[in-house]
Amino acid sequence: MSRLQRYLSVLTAVFALGYMSCAYAGPSKEAISLQDAFVEVSKEVGPAVVSISTEHIERYQTRYYPFSRFENDFFNDFFVAGPDREFKKIGLGSGVIINKEGYILTNEHVIHDADKITVTLPDGREFAGRLTGSDLYSDLAVVKIEPKGELPFVIFGNSDDVQIGQWAIAIGNPFGFAVKNPEPTVTVGVVSALHRSLPRTNKRVREYSDLIQTDAAVNPGNSGGPLVNIYGKVIGINVAIFTMSGGSEGIGFAVPINTAKKIIDDLMQGRKVLYGWIGVIIQDVDSDIVAYFGLSKKEGVLISRILKGSPAEKAGLSPGDIIVSFASKNIRNTQDLIRMVLKKDIGDKVVLGVIRNNKPYSMKIEIGARPEQKVAAIPEKKKELPGKRMASKFWRGIEVSDITPDIASRFKLKTEIGVVVVSVESGSPAEESGIRPGDVIYEINRTPLKDIRDYKKVIDGLTGDALVGTYRGYVVIKER
Repeated sequence: MSRLQRYLSVLTAVFALGYMSCAYAGPSKEAISLQDAFVEVSKEVGPAVVSISTEHIERYQTRYYPFSRFENDFFNDFFVAGPDREFKKIGLGSGVIINKEGYILTNEHVIHDADKITVTLPDGREFAGRLTGSDLYSDLAVVKIEPKGELPFVIFGNSDDVQIGQWAIAIGNPFGFAVKNPEPTVTVGVVSALHRSLPRTNKRVREYSDLIQTDAAVNPGNSGGPLVNIYGKVIGINVAIFTMSGGSEGIGFAVPINTAKKIIDDLMQGRKVLYGWIGVIIQDVDSDIVAYFGLSKKEGVLISRILKGSPAEKAGLSPGDIIVSFASKNIRNTQDLIRMVLKKDIGDKVVLGVIRNNKPYSMKIEIGARPEQKVAAIPEKKKELPGKRMASKFWRGIEVSDITPDIASRFKLKTEIGVVVVSVESGSPAEESGIRPGDVIYEINRTPLKDIRDYKKVIDGLTGDALVGTYRGYVVIKER
């Protein structure tokens, strides 16, 4: 039984009970009306949903090992270059036509590195697609086709008005390679959650921080297709699923259409997409941070580092400041701040509510343009100090050392400012705080540390909980 059929069955049962009738009198008018709405949405939006197939050619050189029958590695170091080979990678996804000129909105990952893009309409017509613009950060792209005659296109809704529990309809062409049918499929569910985030990885620069979650079935190939409301207006672009099996498990995600609206003209015109940025490394406020700073509630974001030359540095923000509001709106966590900054235009001036040393302040900051590649400011290497560098004795379960070349190589460190944690005792306050070997400590209780001598001065006689700054963020190491 499909998801839609299950919903209709439940609705039919509810309305039947309402009439207190033991005999089945057929589906209620409400159920028929709901069914008609789904059918109408399918008819209106389906013709504008396309299949997108891509080809990417990877070239590599074959090698022939003439001494492969010998086990000696010396002989196998020699090889003869063979002919170049080509490997064709095929990709499939969905897209949606957004105007009569033939512009199609899809995901960046659908067309990433494509050498050839083919767009297939539901009526079977095929067109060569031309990429006009893509944005890796938002995972959105626009493809252009040259239509002959009129094209159907969709109407955008307002994703800011979306509410949890409202109907959500996902349209796309999942598993199109298997069914070999260009007509899109329709799955129905509800909006399960708003402002969802997917964890970032070192290999991924895409920012999945303000997604719509739905239980409408989304499968491989749905990427780039629209998520629409009961009125047939697009509220999102399907982008990802959470799955343990490789198929739909009722947890799908879509980029809000208002995110696309903000950049779609740039993508159509091939302009670089610019994002607002203030240049801070931030972390959520946990219960230990709340207790250390004496906050009234677990809200706000703690600044762990400031990037050099950033709007935050120019505004006078400092590590250890806690941002509690942005443009008069309360900040609950890091995702709130990221989302609010991204919605601002470059050059906008915003007032931040900040807590510093347990006192509230207001600071004005100008939104800057997000750099292409920007990493947290890490102190430059200093000259080698004379004398032998010794590891310190355990303090609250951690043993630290100056950052010698050997230590830096071992932990792959890019700085020699501060001290590095070389070991952590099991069950110690440090372990409970999340400190681990390889962490570089550059600050304790807001006092900067250059080396182990500074470290020893700070911890000598230190009592009470300690706020420890590391390049992974602040932690509180408690006193037992």
